Amino acid sequence: MENNKVEFFKHCLEDGDIQLANEVMQSIFLTTGPRVAEFEKKFSEYLNINEAVGLTSCTGAIHLALLRYGIGTDDEVITTPMTFAATAAAILQSGAKPVFVDVCPECGMILPETVETAITEKTKAIVPVHLFGRMVDMPGFSKLAKKYNLVLIEDAAHCIEGMRYGIRPGQLSEAACFSFYATKNMTCGEGGALVCNHVEDAEWYRSARHHGISKNASYRYAKKYEHWDMEMMGWKYNMYDIQAALLINQIDRLEQNLQKRHNLEVLYRELLSDIEGLDFLQFPDDNEKSGHHLFTVLLPMRCERDEIILELQNKGIGCAVNYRSIHTLSFFRDTYGYKKTDFPVSYEIGQRTLTLPLYPKLTEDEVKRVSESLHSVIDRD
Repeated sequence: MENNKVEFFKHCLEDGDIQLANEVMQSIFLTTGPRVAEFEKKFSEYLNINEAVGLTSCTGAIHLALLRYGIGTDDEVITTPMTFAATAAAILQSGAKPVFVDVCPECGMILPETVETAITEKTKAIVPVHLFGRMVDMPGFSKLAKKYNLVLIEDAAHCIEGMRYGIRPGQLSEAACFSFYATKNMTCGEGGALVCNHVEDAEWYRSARHHGISKNASYRYAKKYEHWDMEMMGWKYNMYDIQAALLINQIDRLEQNLQKRHNLEVLYRELLSDIEGLDFLQFPDDNEKSGHHLFTVLLPMRCERDEIILELQNKGIGCAVNYRSIHTLSFFRDTYGYKKTDFPVSYEIGQRTLTLPLYPKLTEDEVKRVSESLHSVIDRD
């Protein structure tokens, strides 16, 4: 079975990416240096935004963005329960409280009109999440944030390539945050970035990512020696040159790989459309471009998801769950006393969702095999 296994994910690193990383490892600088600066410039140009800052994770990016705008103790930040736990964890790390609102049943994302009903005097920010590659309604959220004088920070971990109404991540918010985790559309194993429009913000983030000191190692090496100073409280969130080297050339392949994932998702939807009771989340509209980061299906109500996953794994099919609703996780349930019924749409999606393999190296024959396998295990129920 191992030889025929359809892996849940395969990265798209190429020889040129590895060679560039090798060059870094044979150079003076392994930490934050010239390759990070090169990546930041190229990534900002791809997104058509002024500034990009390389970081260790999307979690760190959200955390820093909240701190930059003074979000902290006794503040509330509205976000979605249908996301990875890190979104809410970053809010907690800032000292604020995450406040969840339920999601749209068609797209699985939060909507501006729903968020507005949850705004209180303690609300200081909104962190919408672009889910599975699709963007939220950023013009709607931007209008809402301005109406209530709120900070708007995008969790764009799934959405490097996304666009909606002609808007890219970061263009209507204070910051957009990205992940380069092992299974992301562009990866260096672990890593992240933040993009923003103002130079002074980017300079703050570059200091904050490195303990709040005034001069990083690259600057101290290249310039005449000057004492550095710690000017503010900072963190250890700096991307290093080996990570950046792996990412730089992947930017050039984003659009080509996106088209491959788009085509594979279309094929999946066609092959799975006749399974009774199986539902899909909404496909991107004509006015948007999805990053097609993950392909999830909502299993029929009659199915036991864990049994389906086990049977698919026994057939050599890799799969995952993205995501169980955050409010059902032990920490959030125990800390805030959430009940399953508090966010019923997110809860139902979390109970039914199953993520199937989707990546550029996946072949059409493998998509057909995954689809046939899912047919066989569901049709038996």
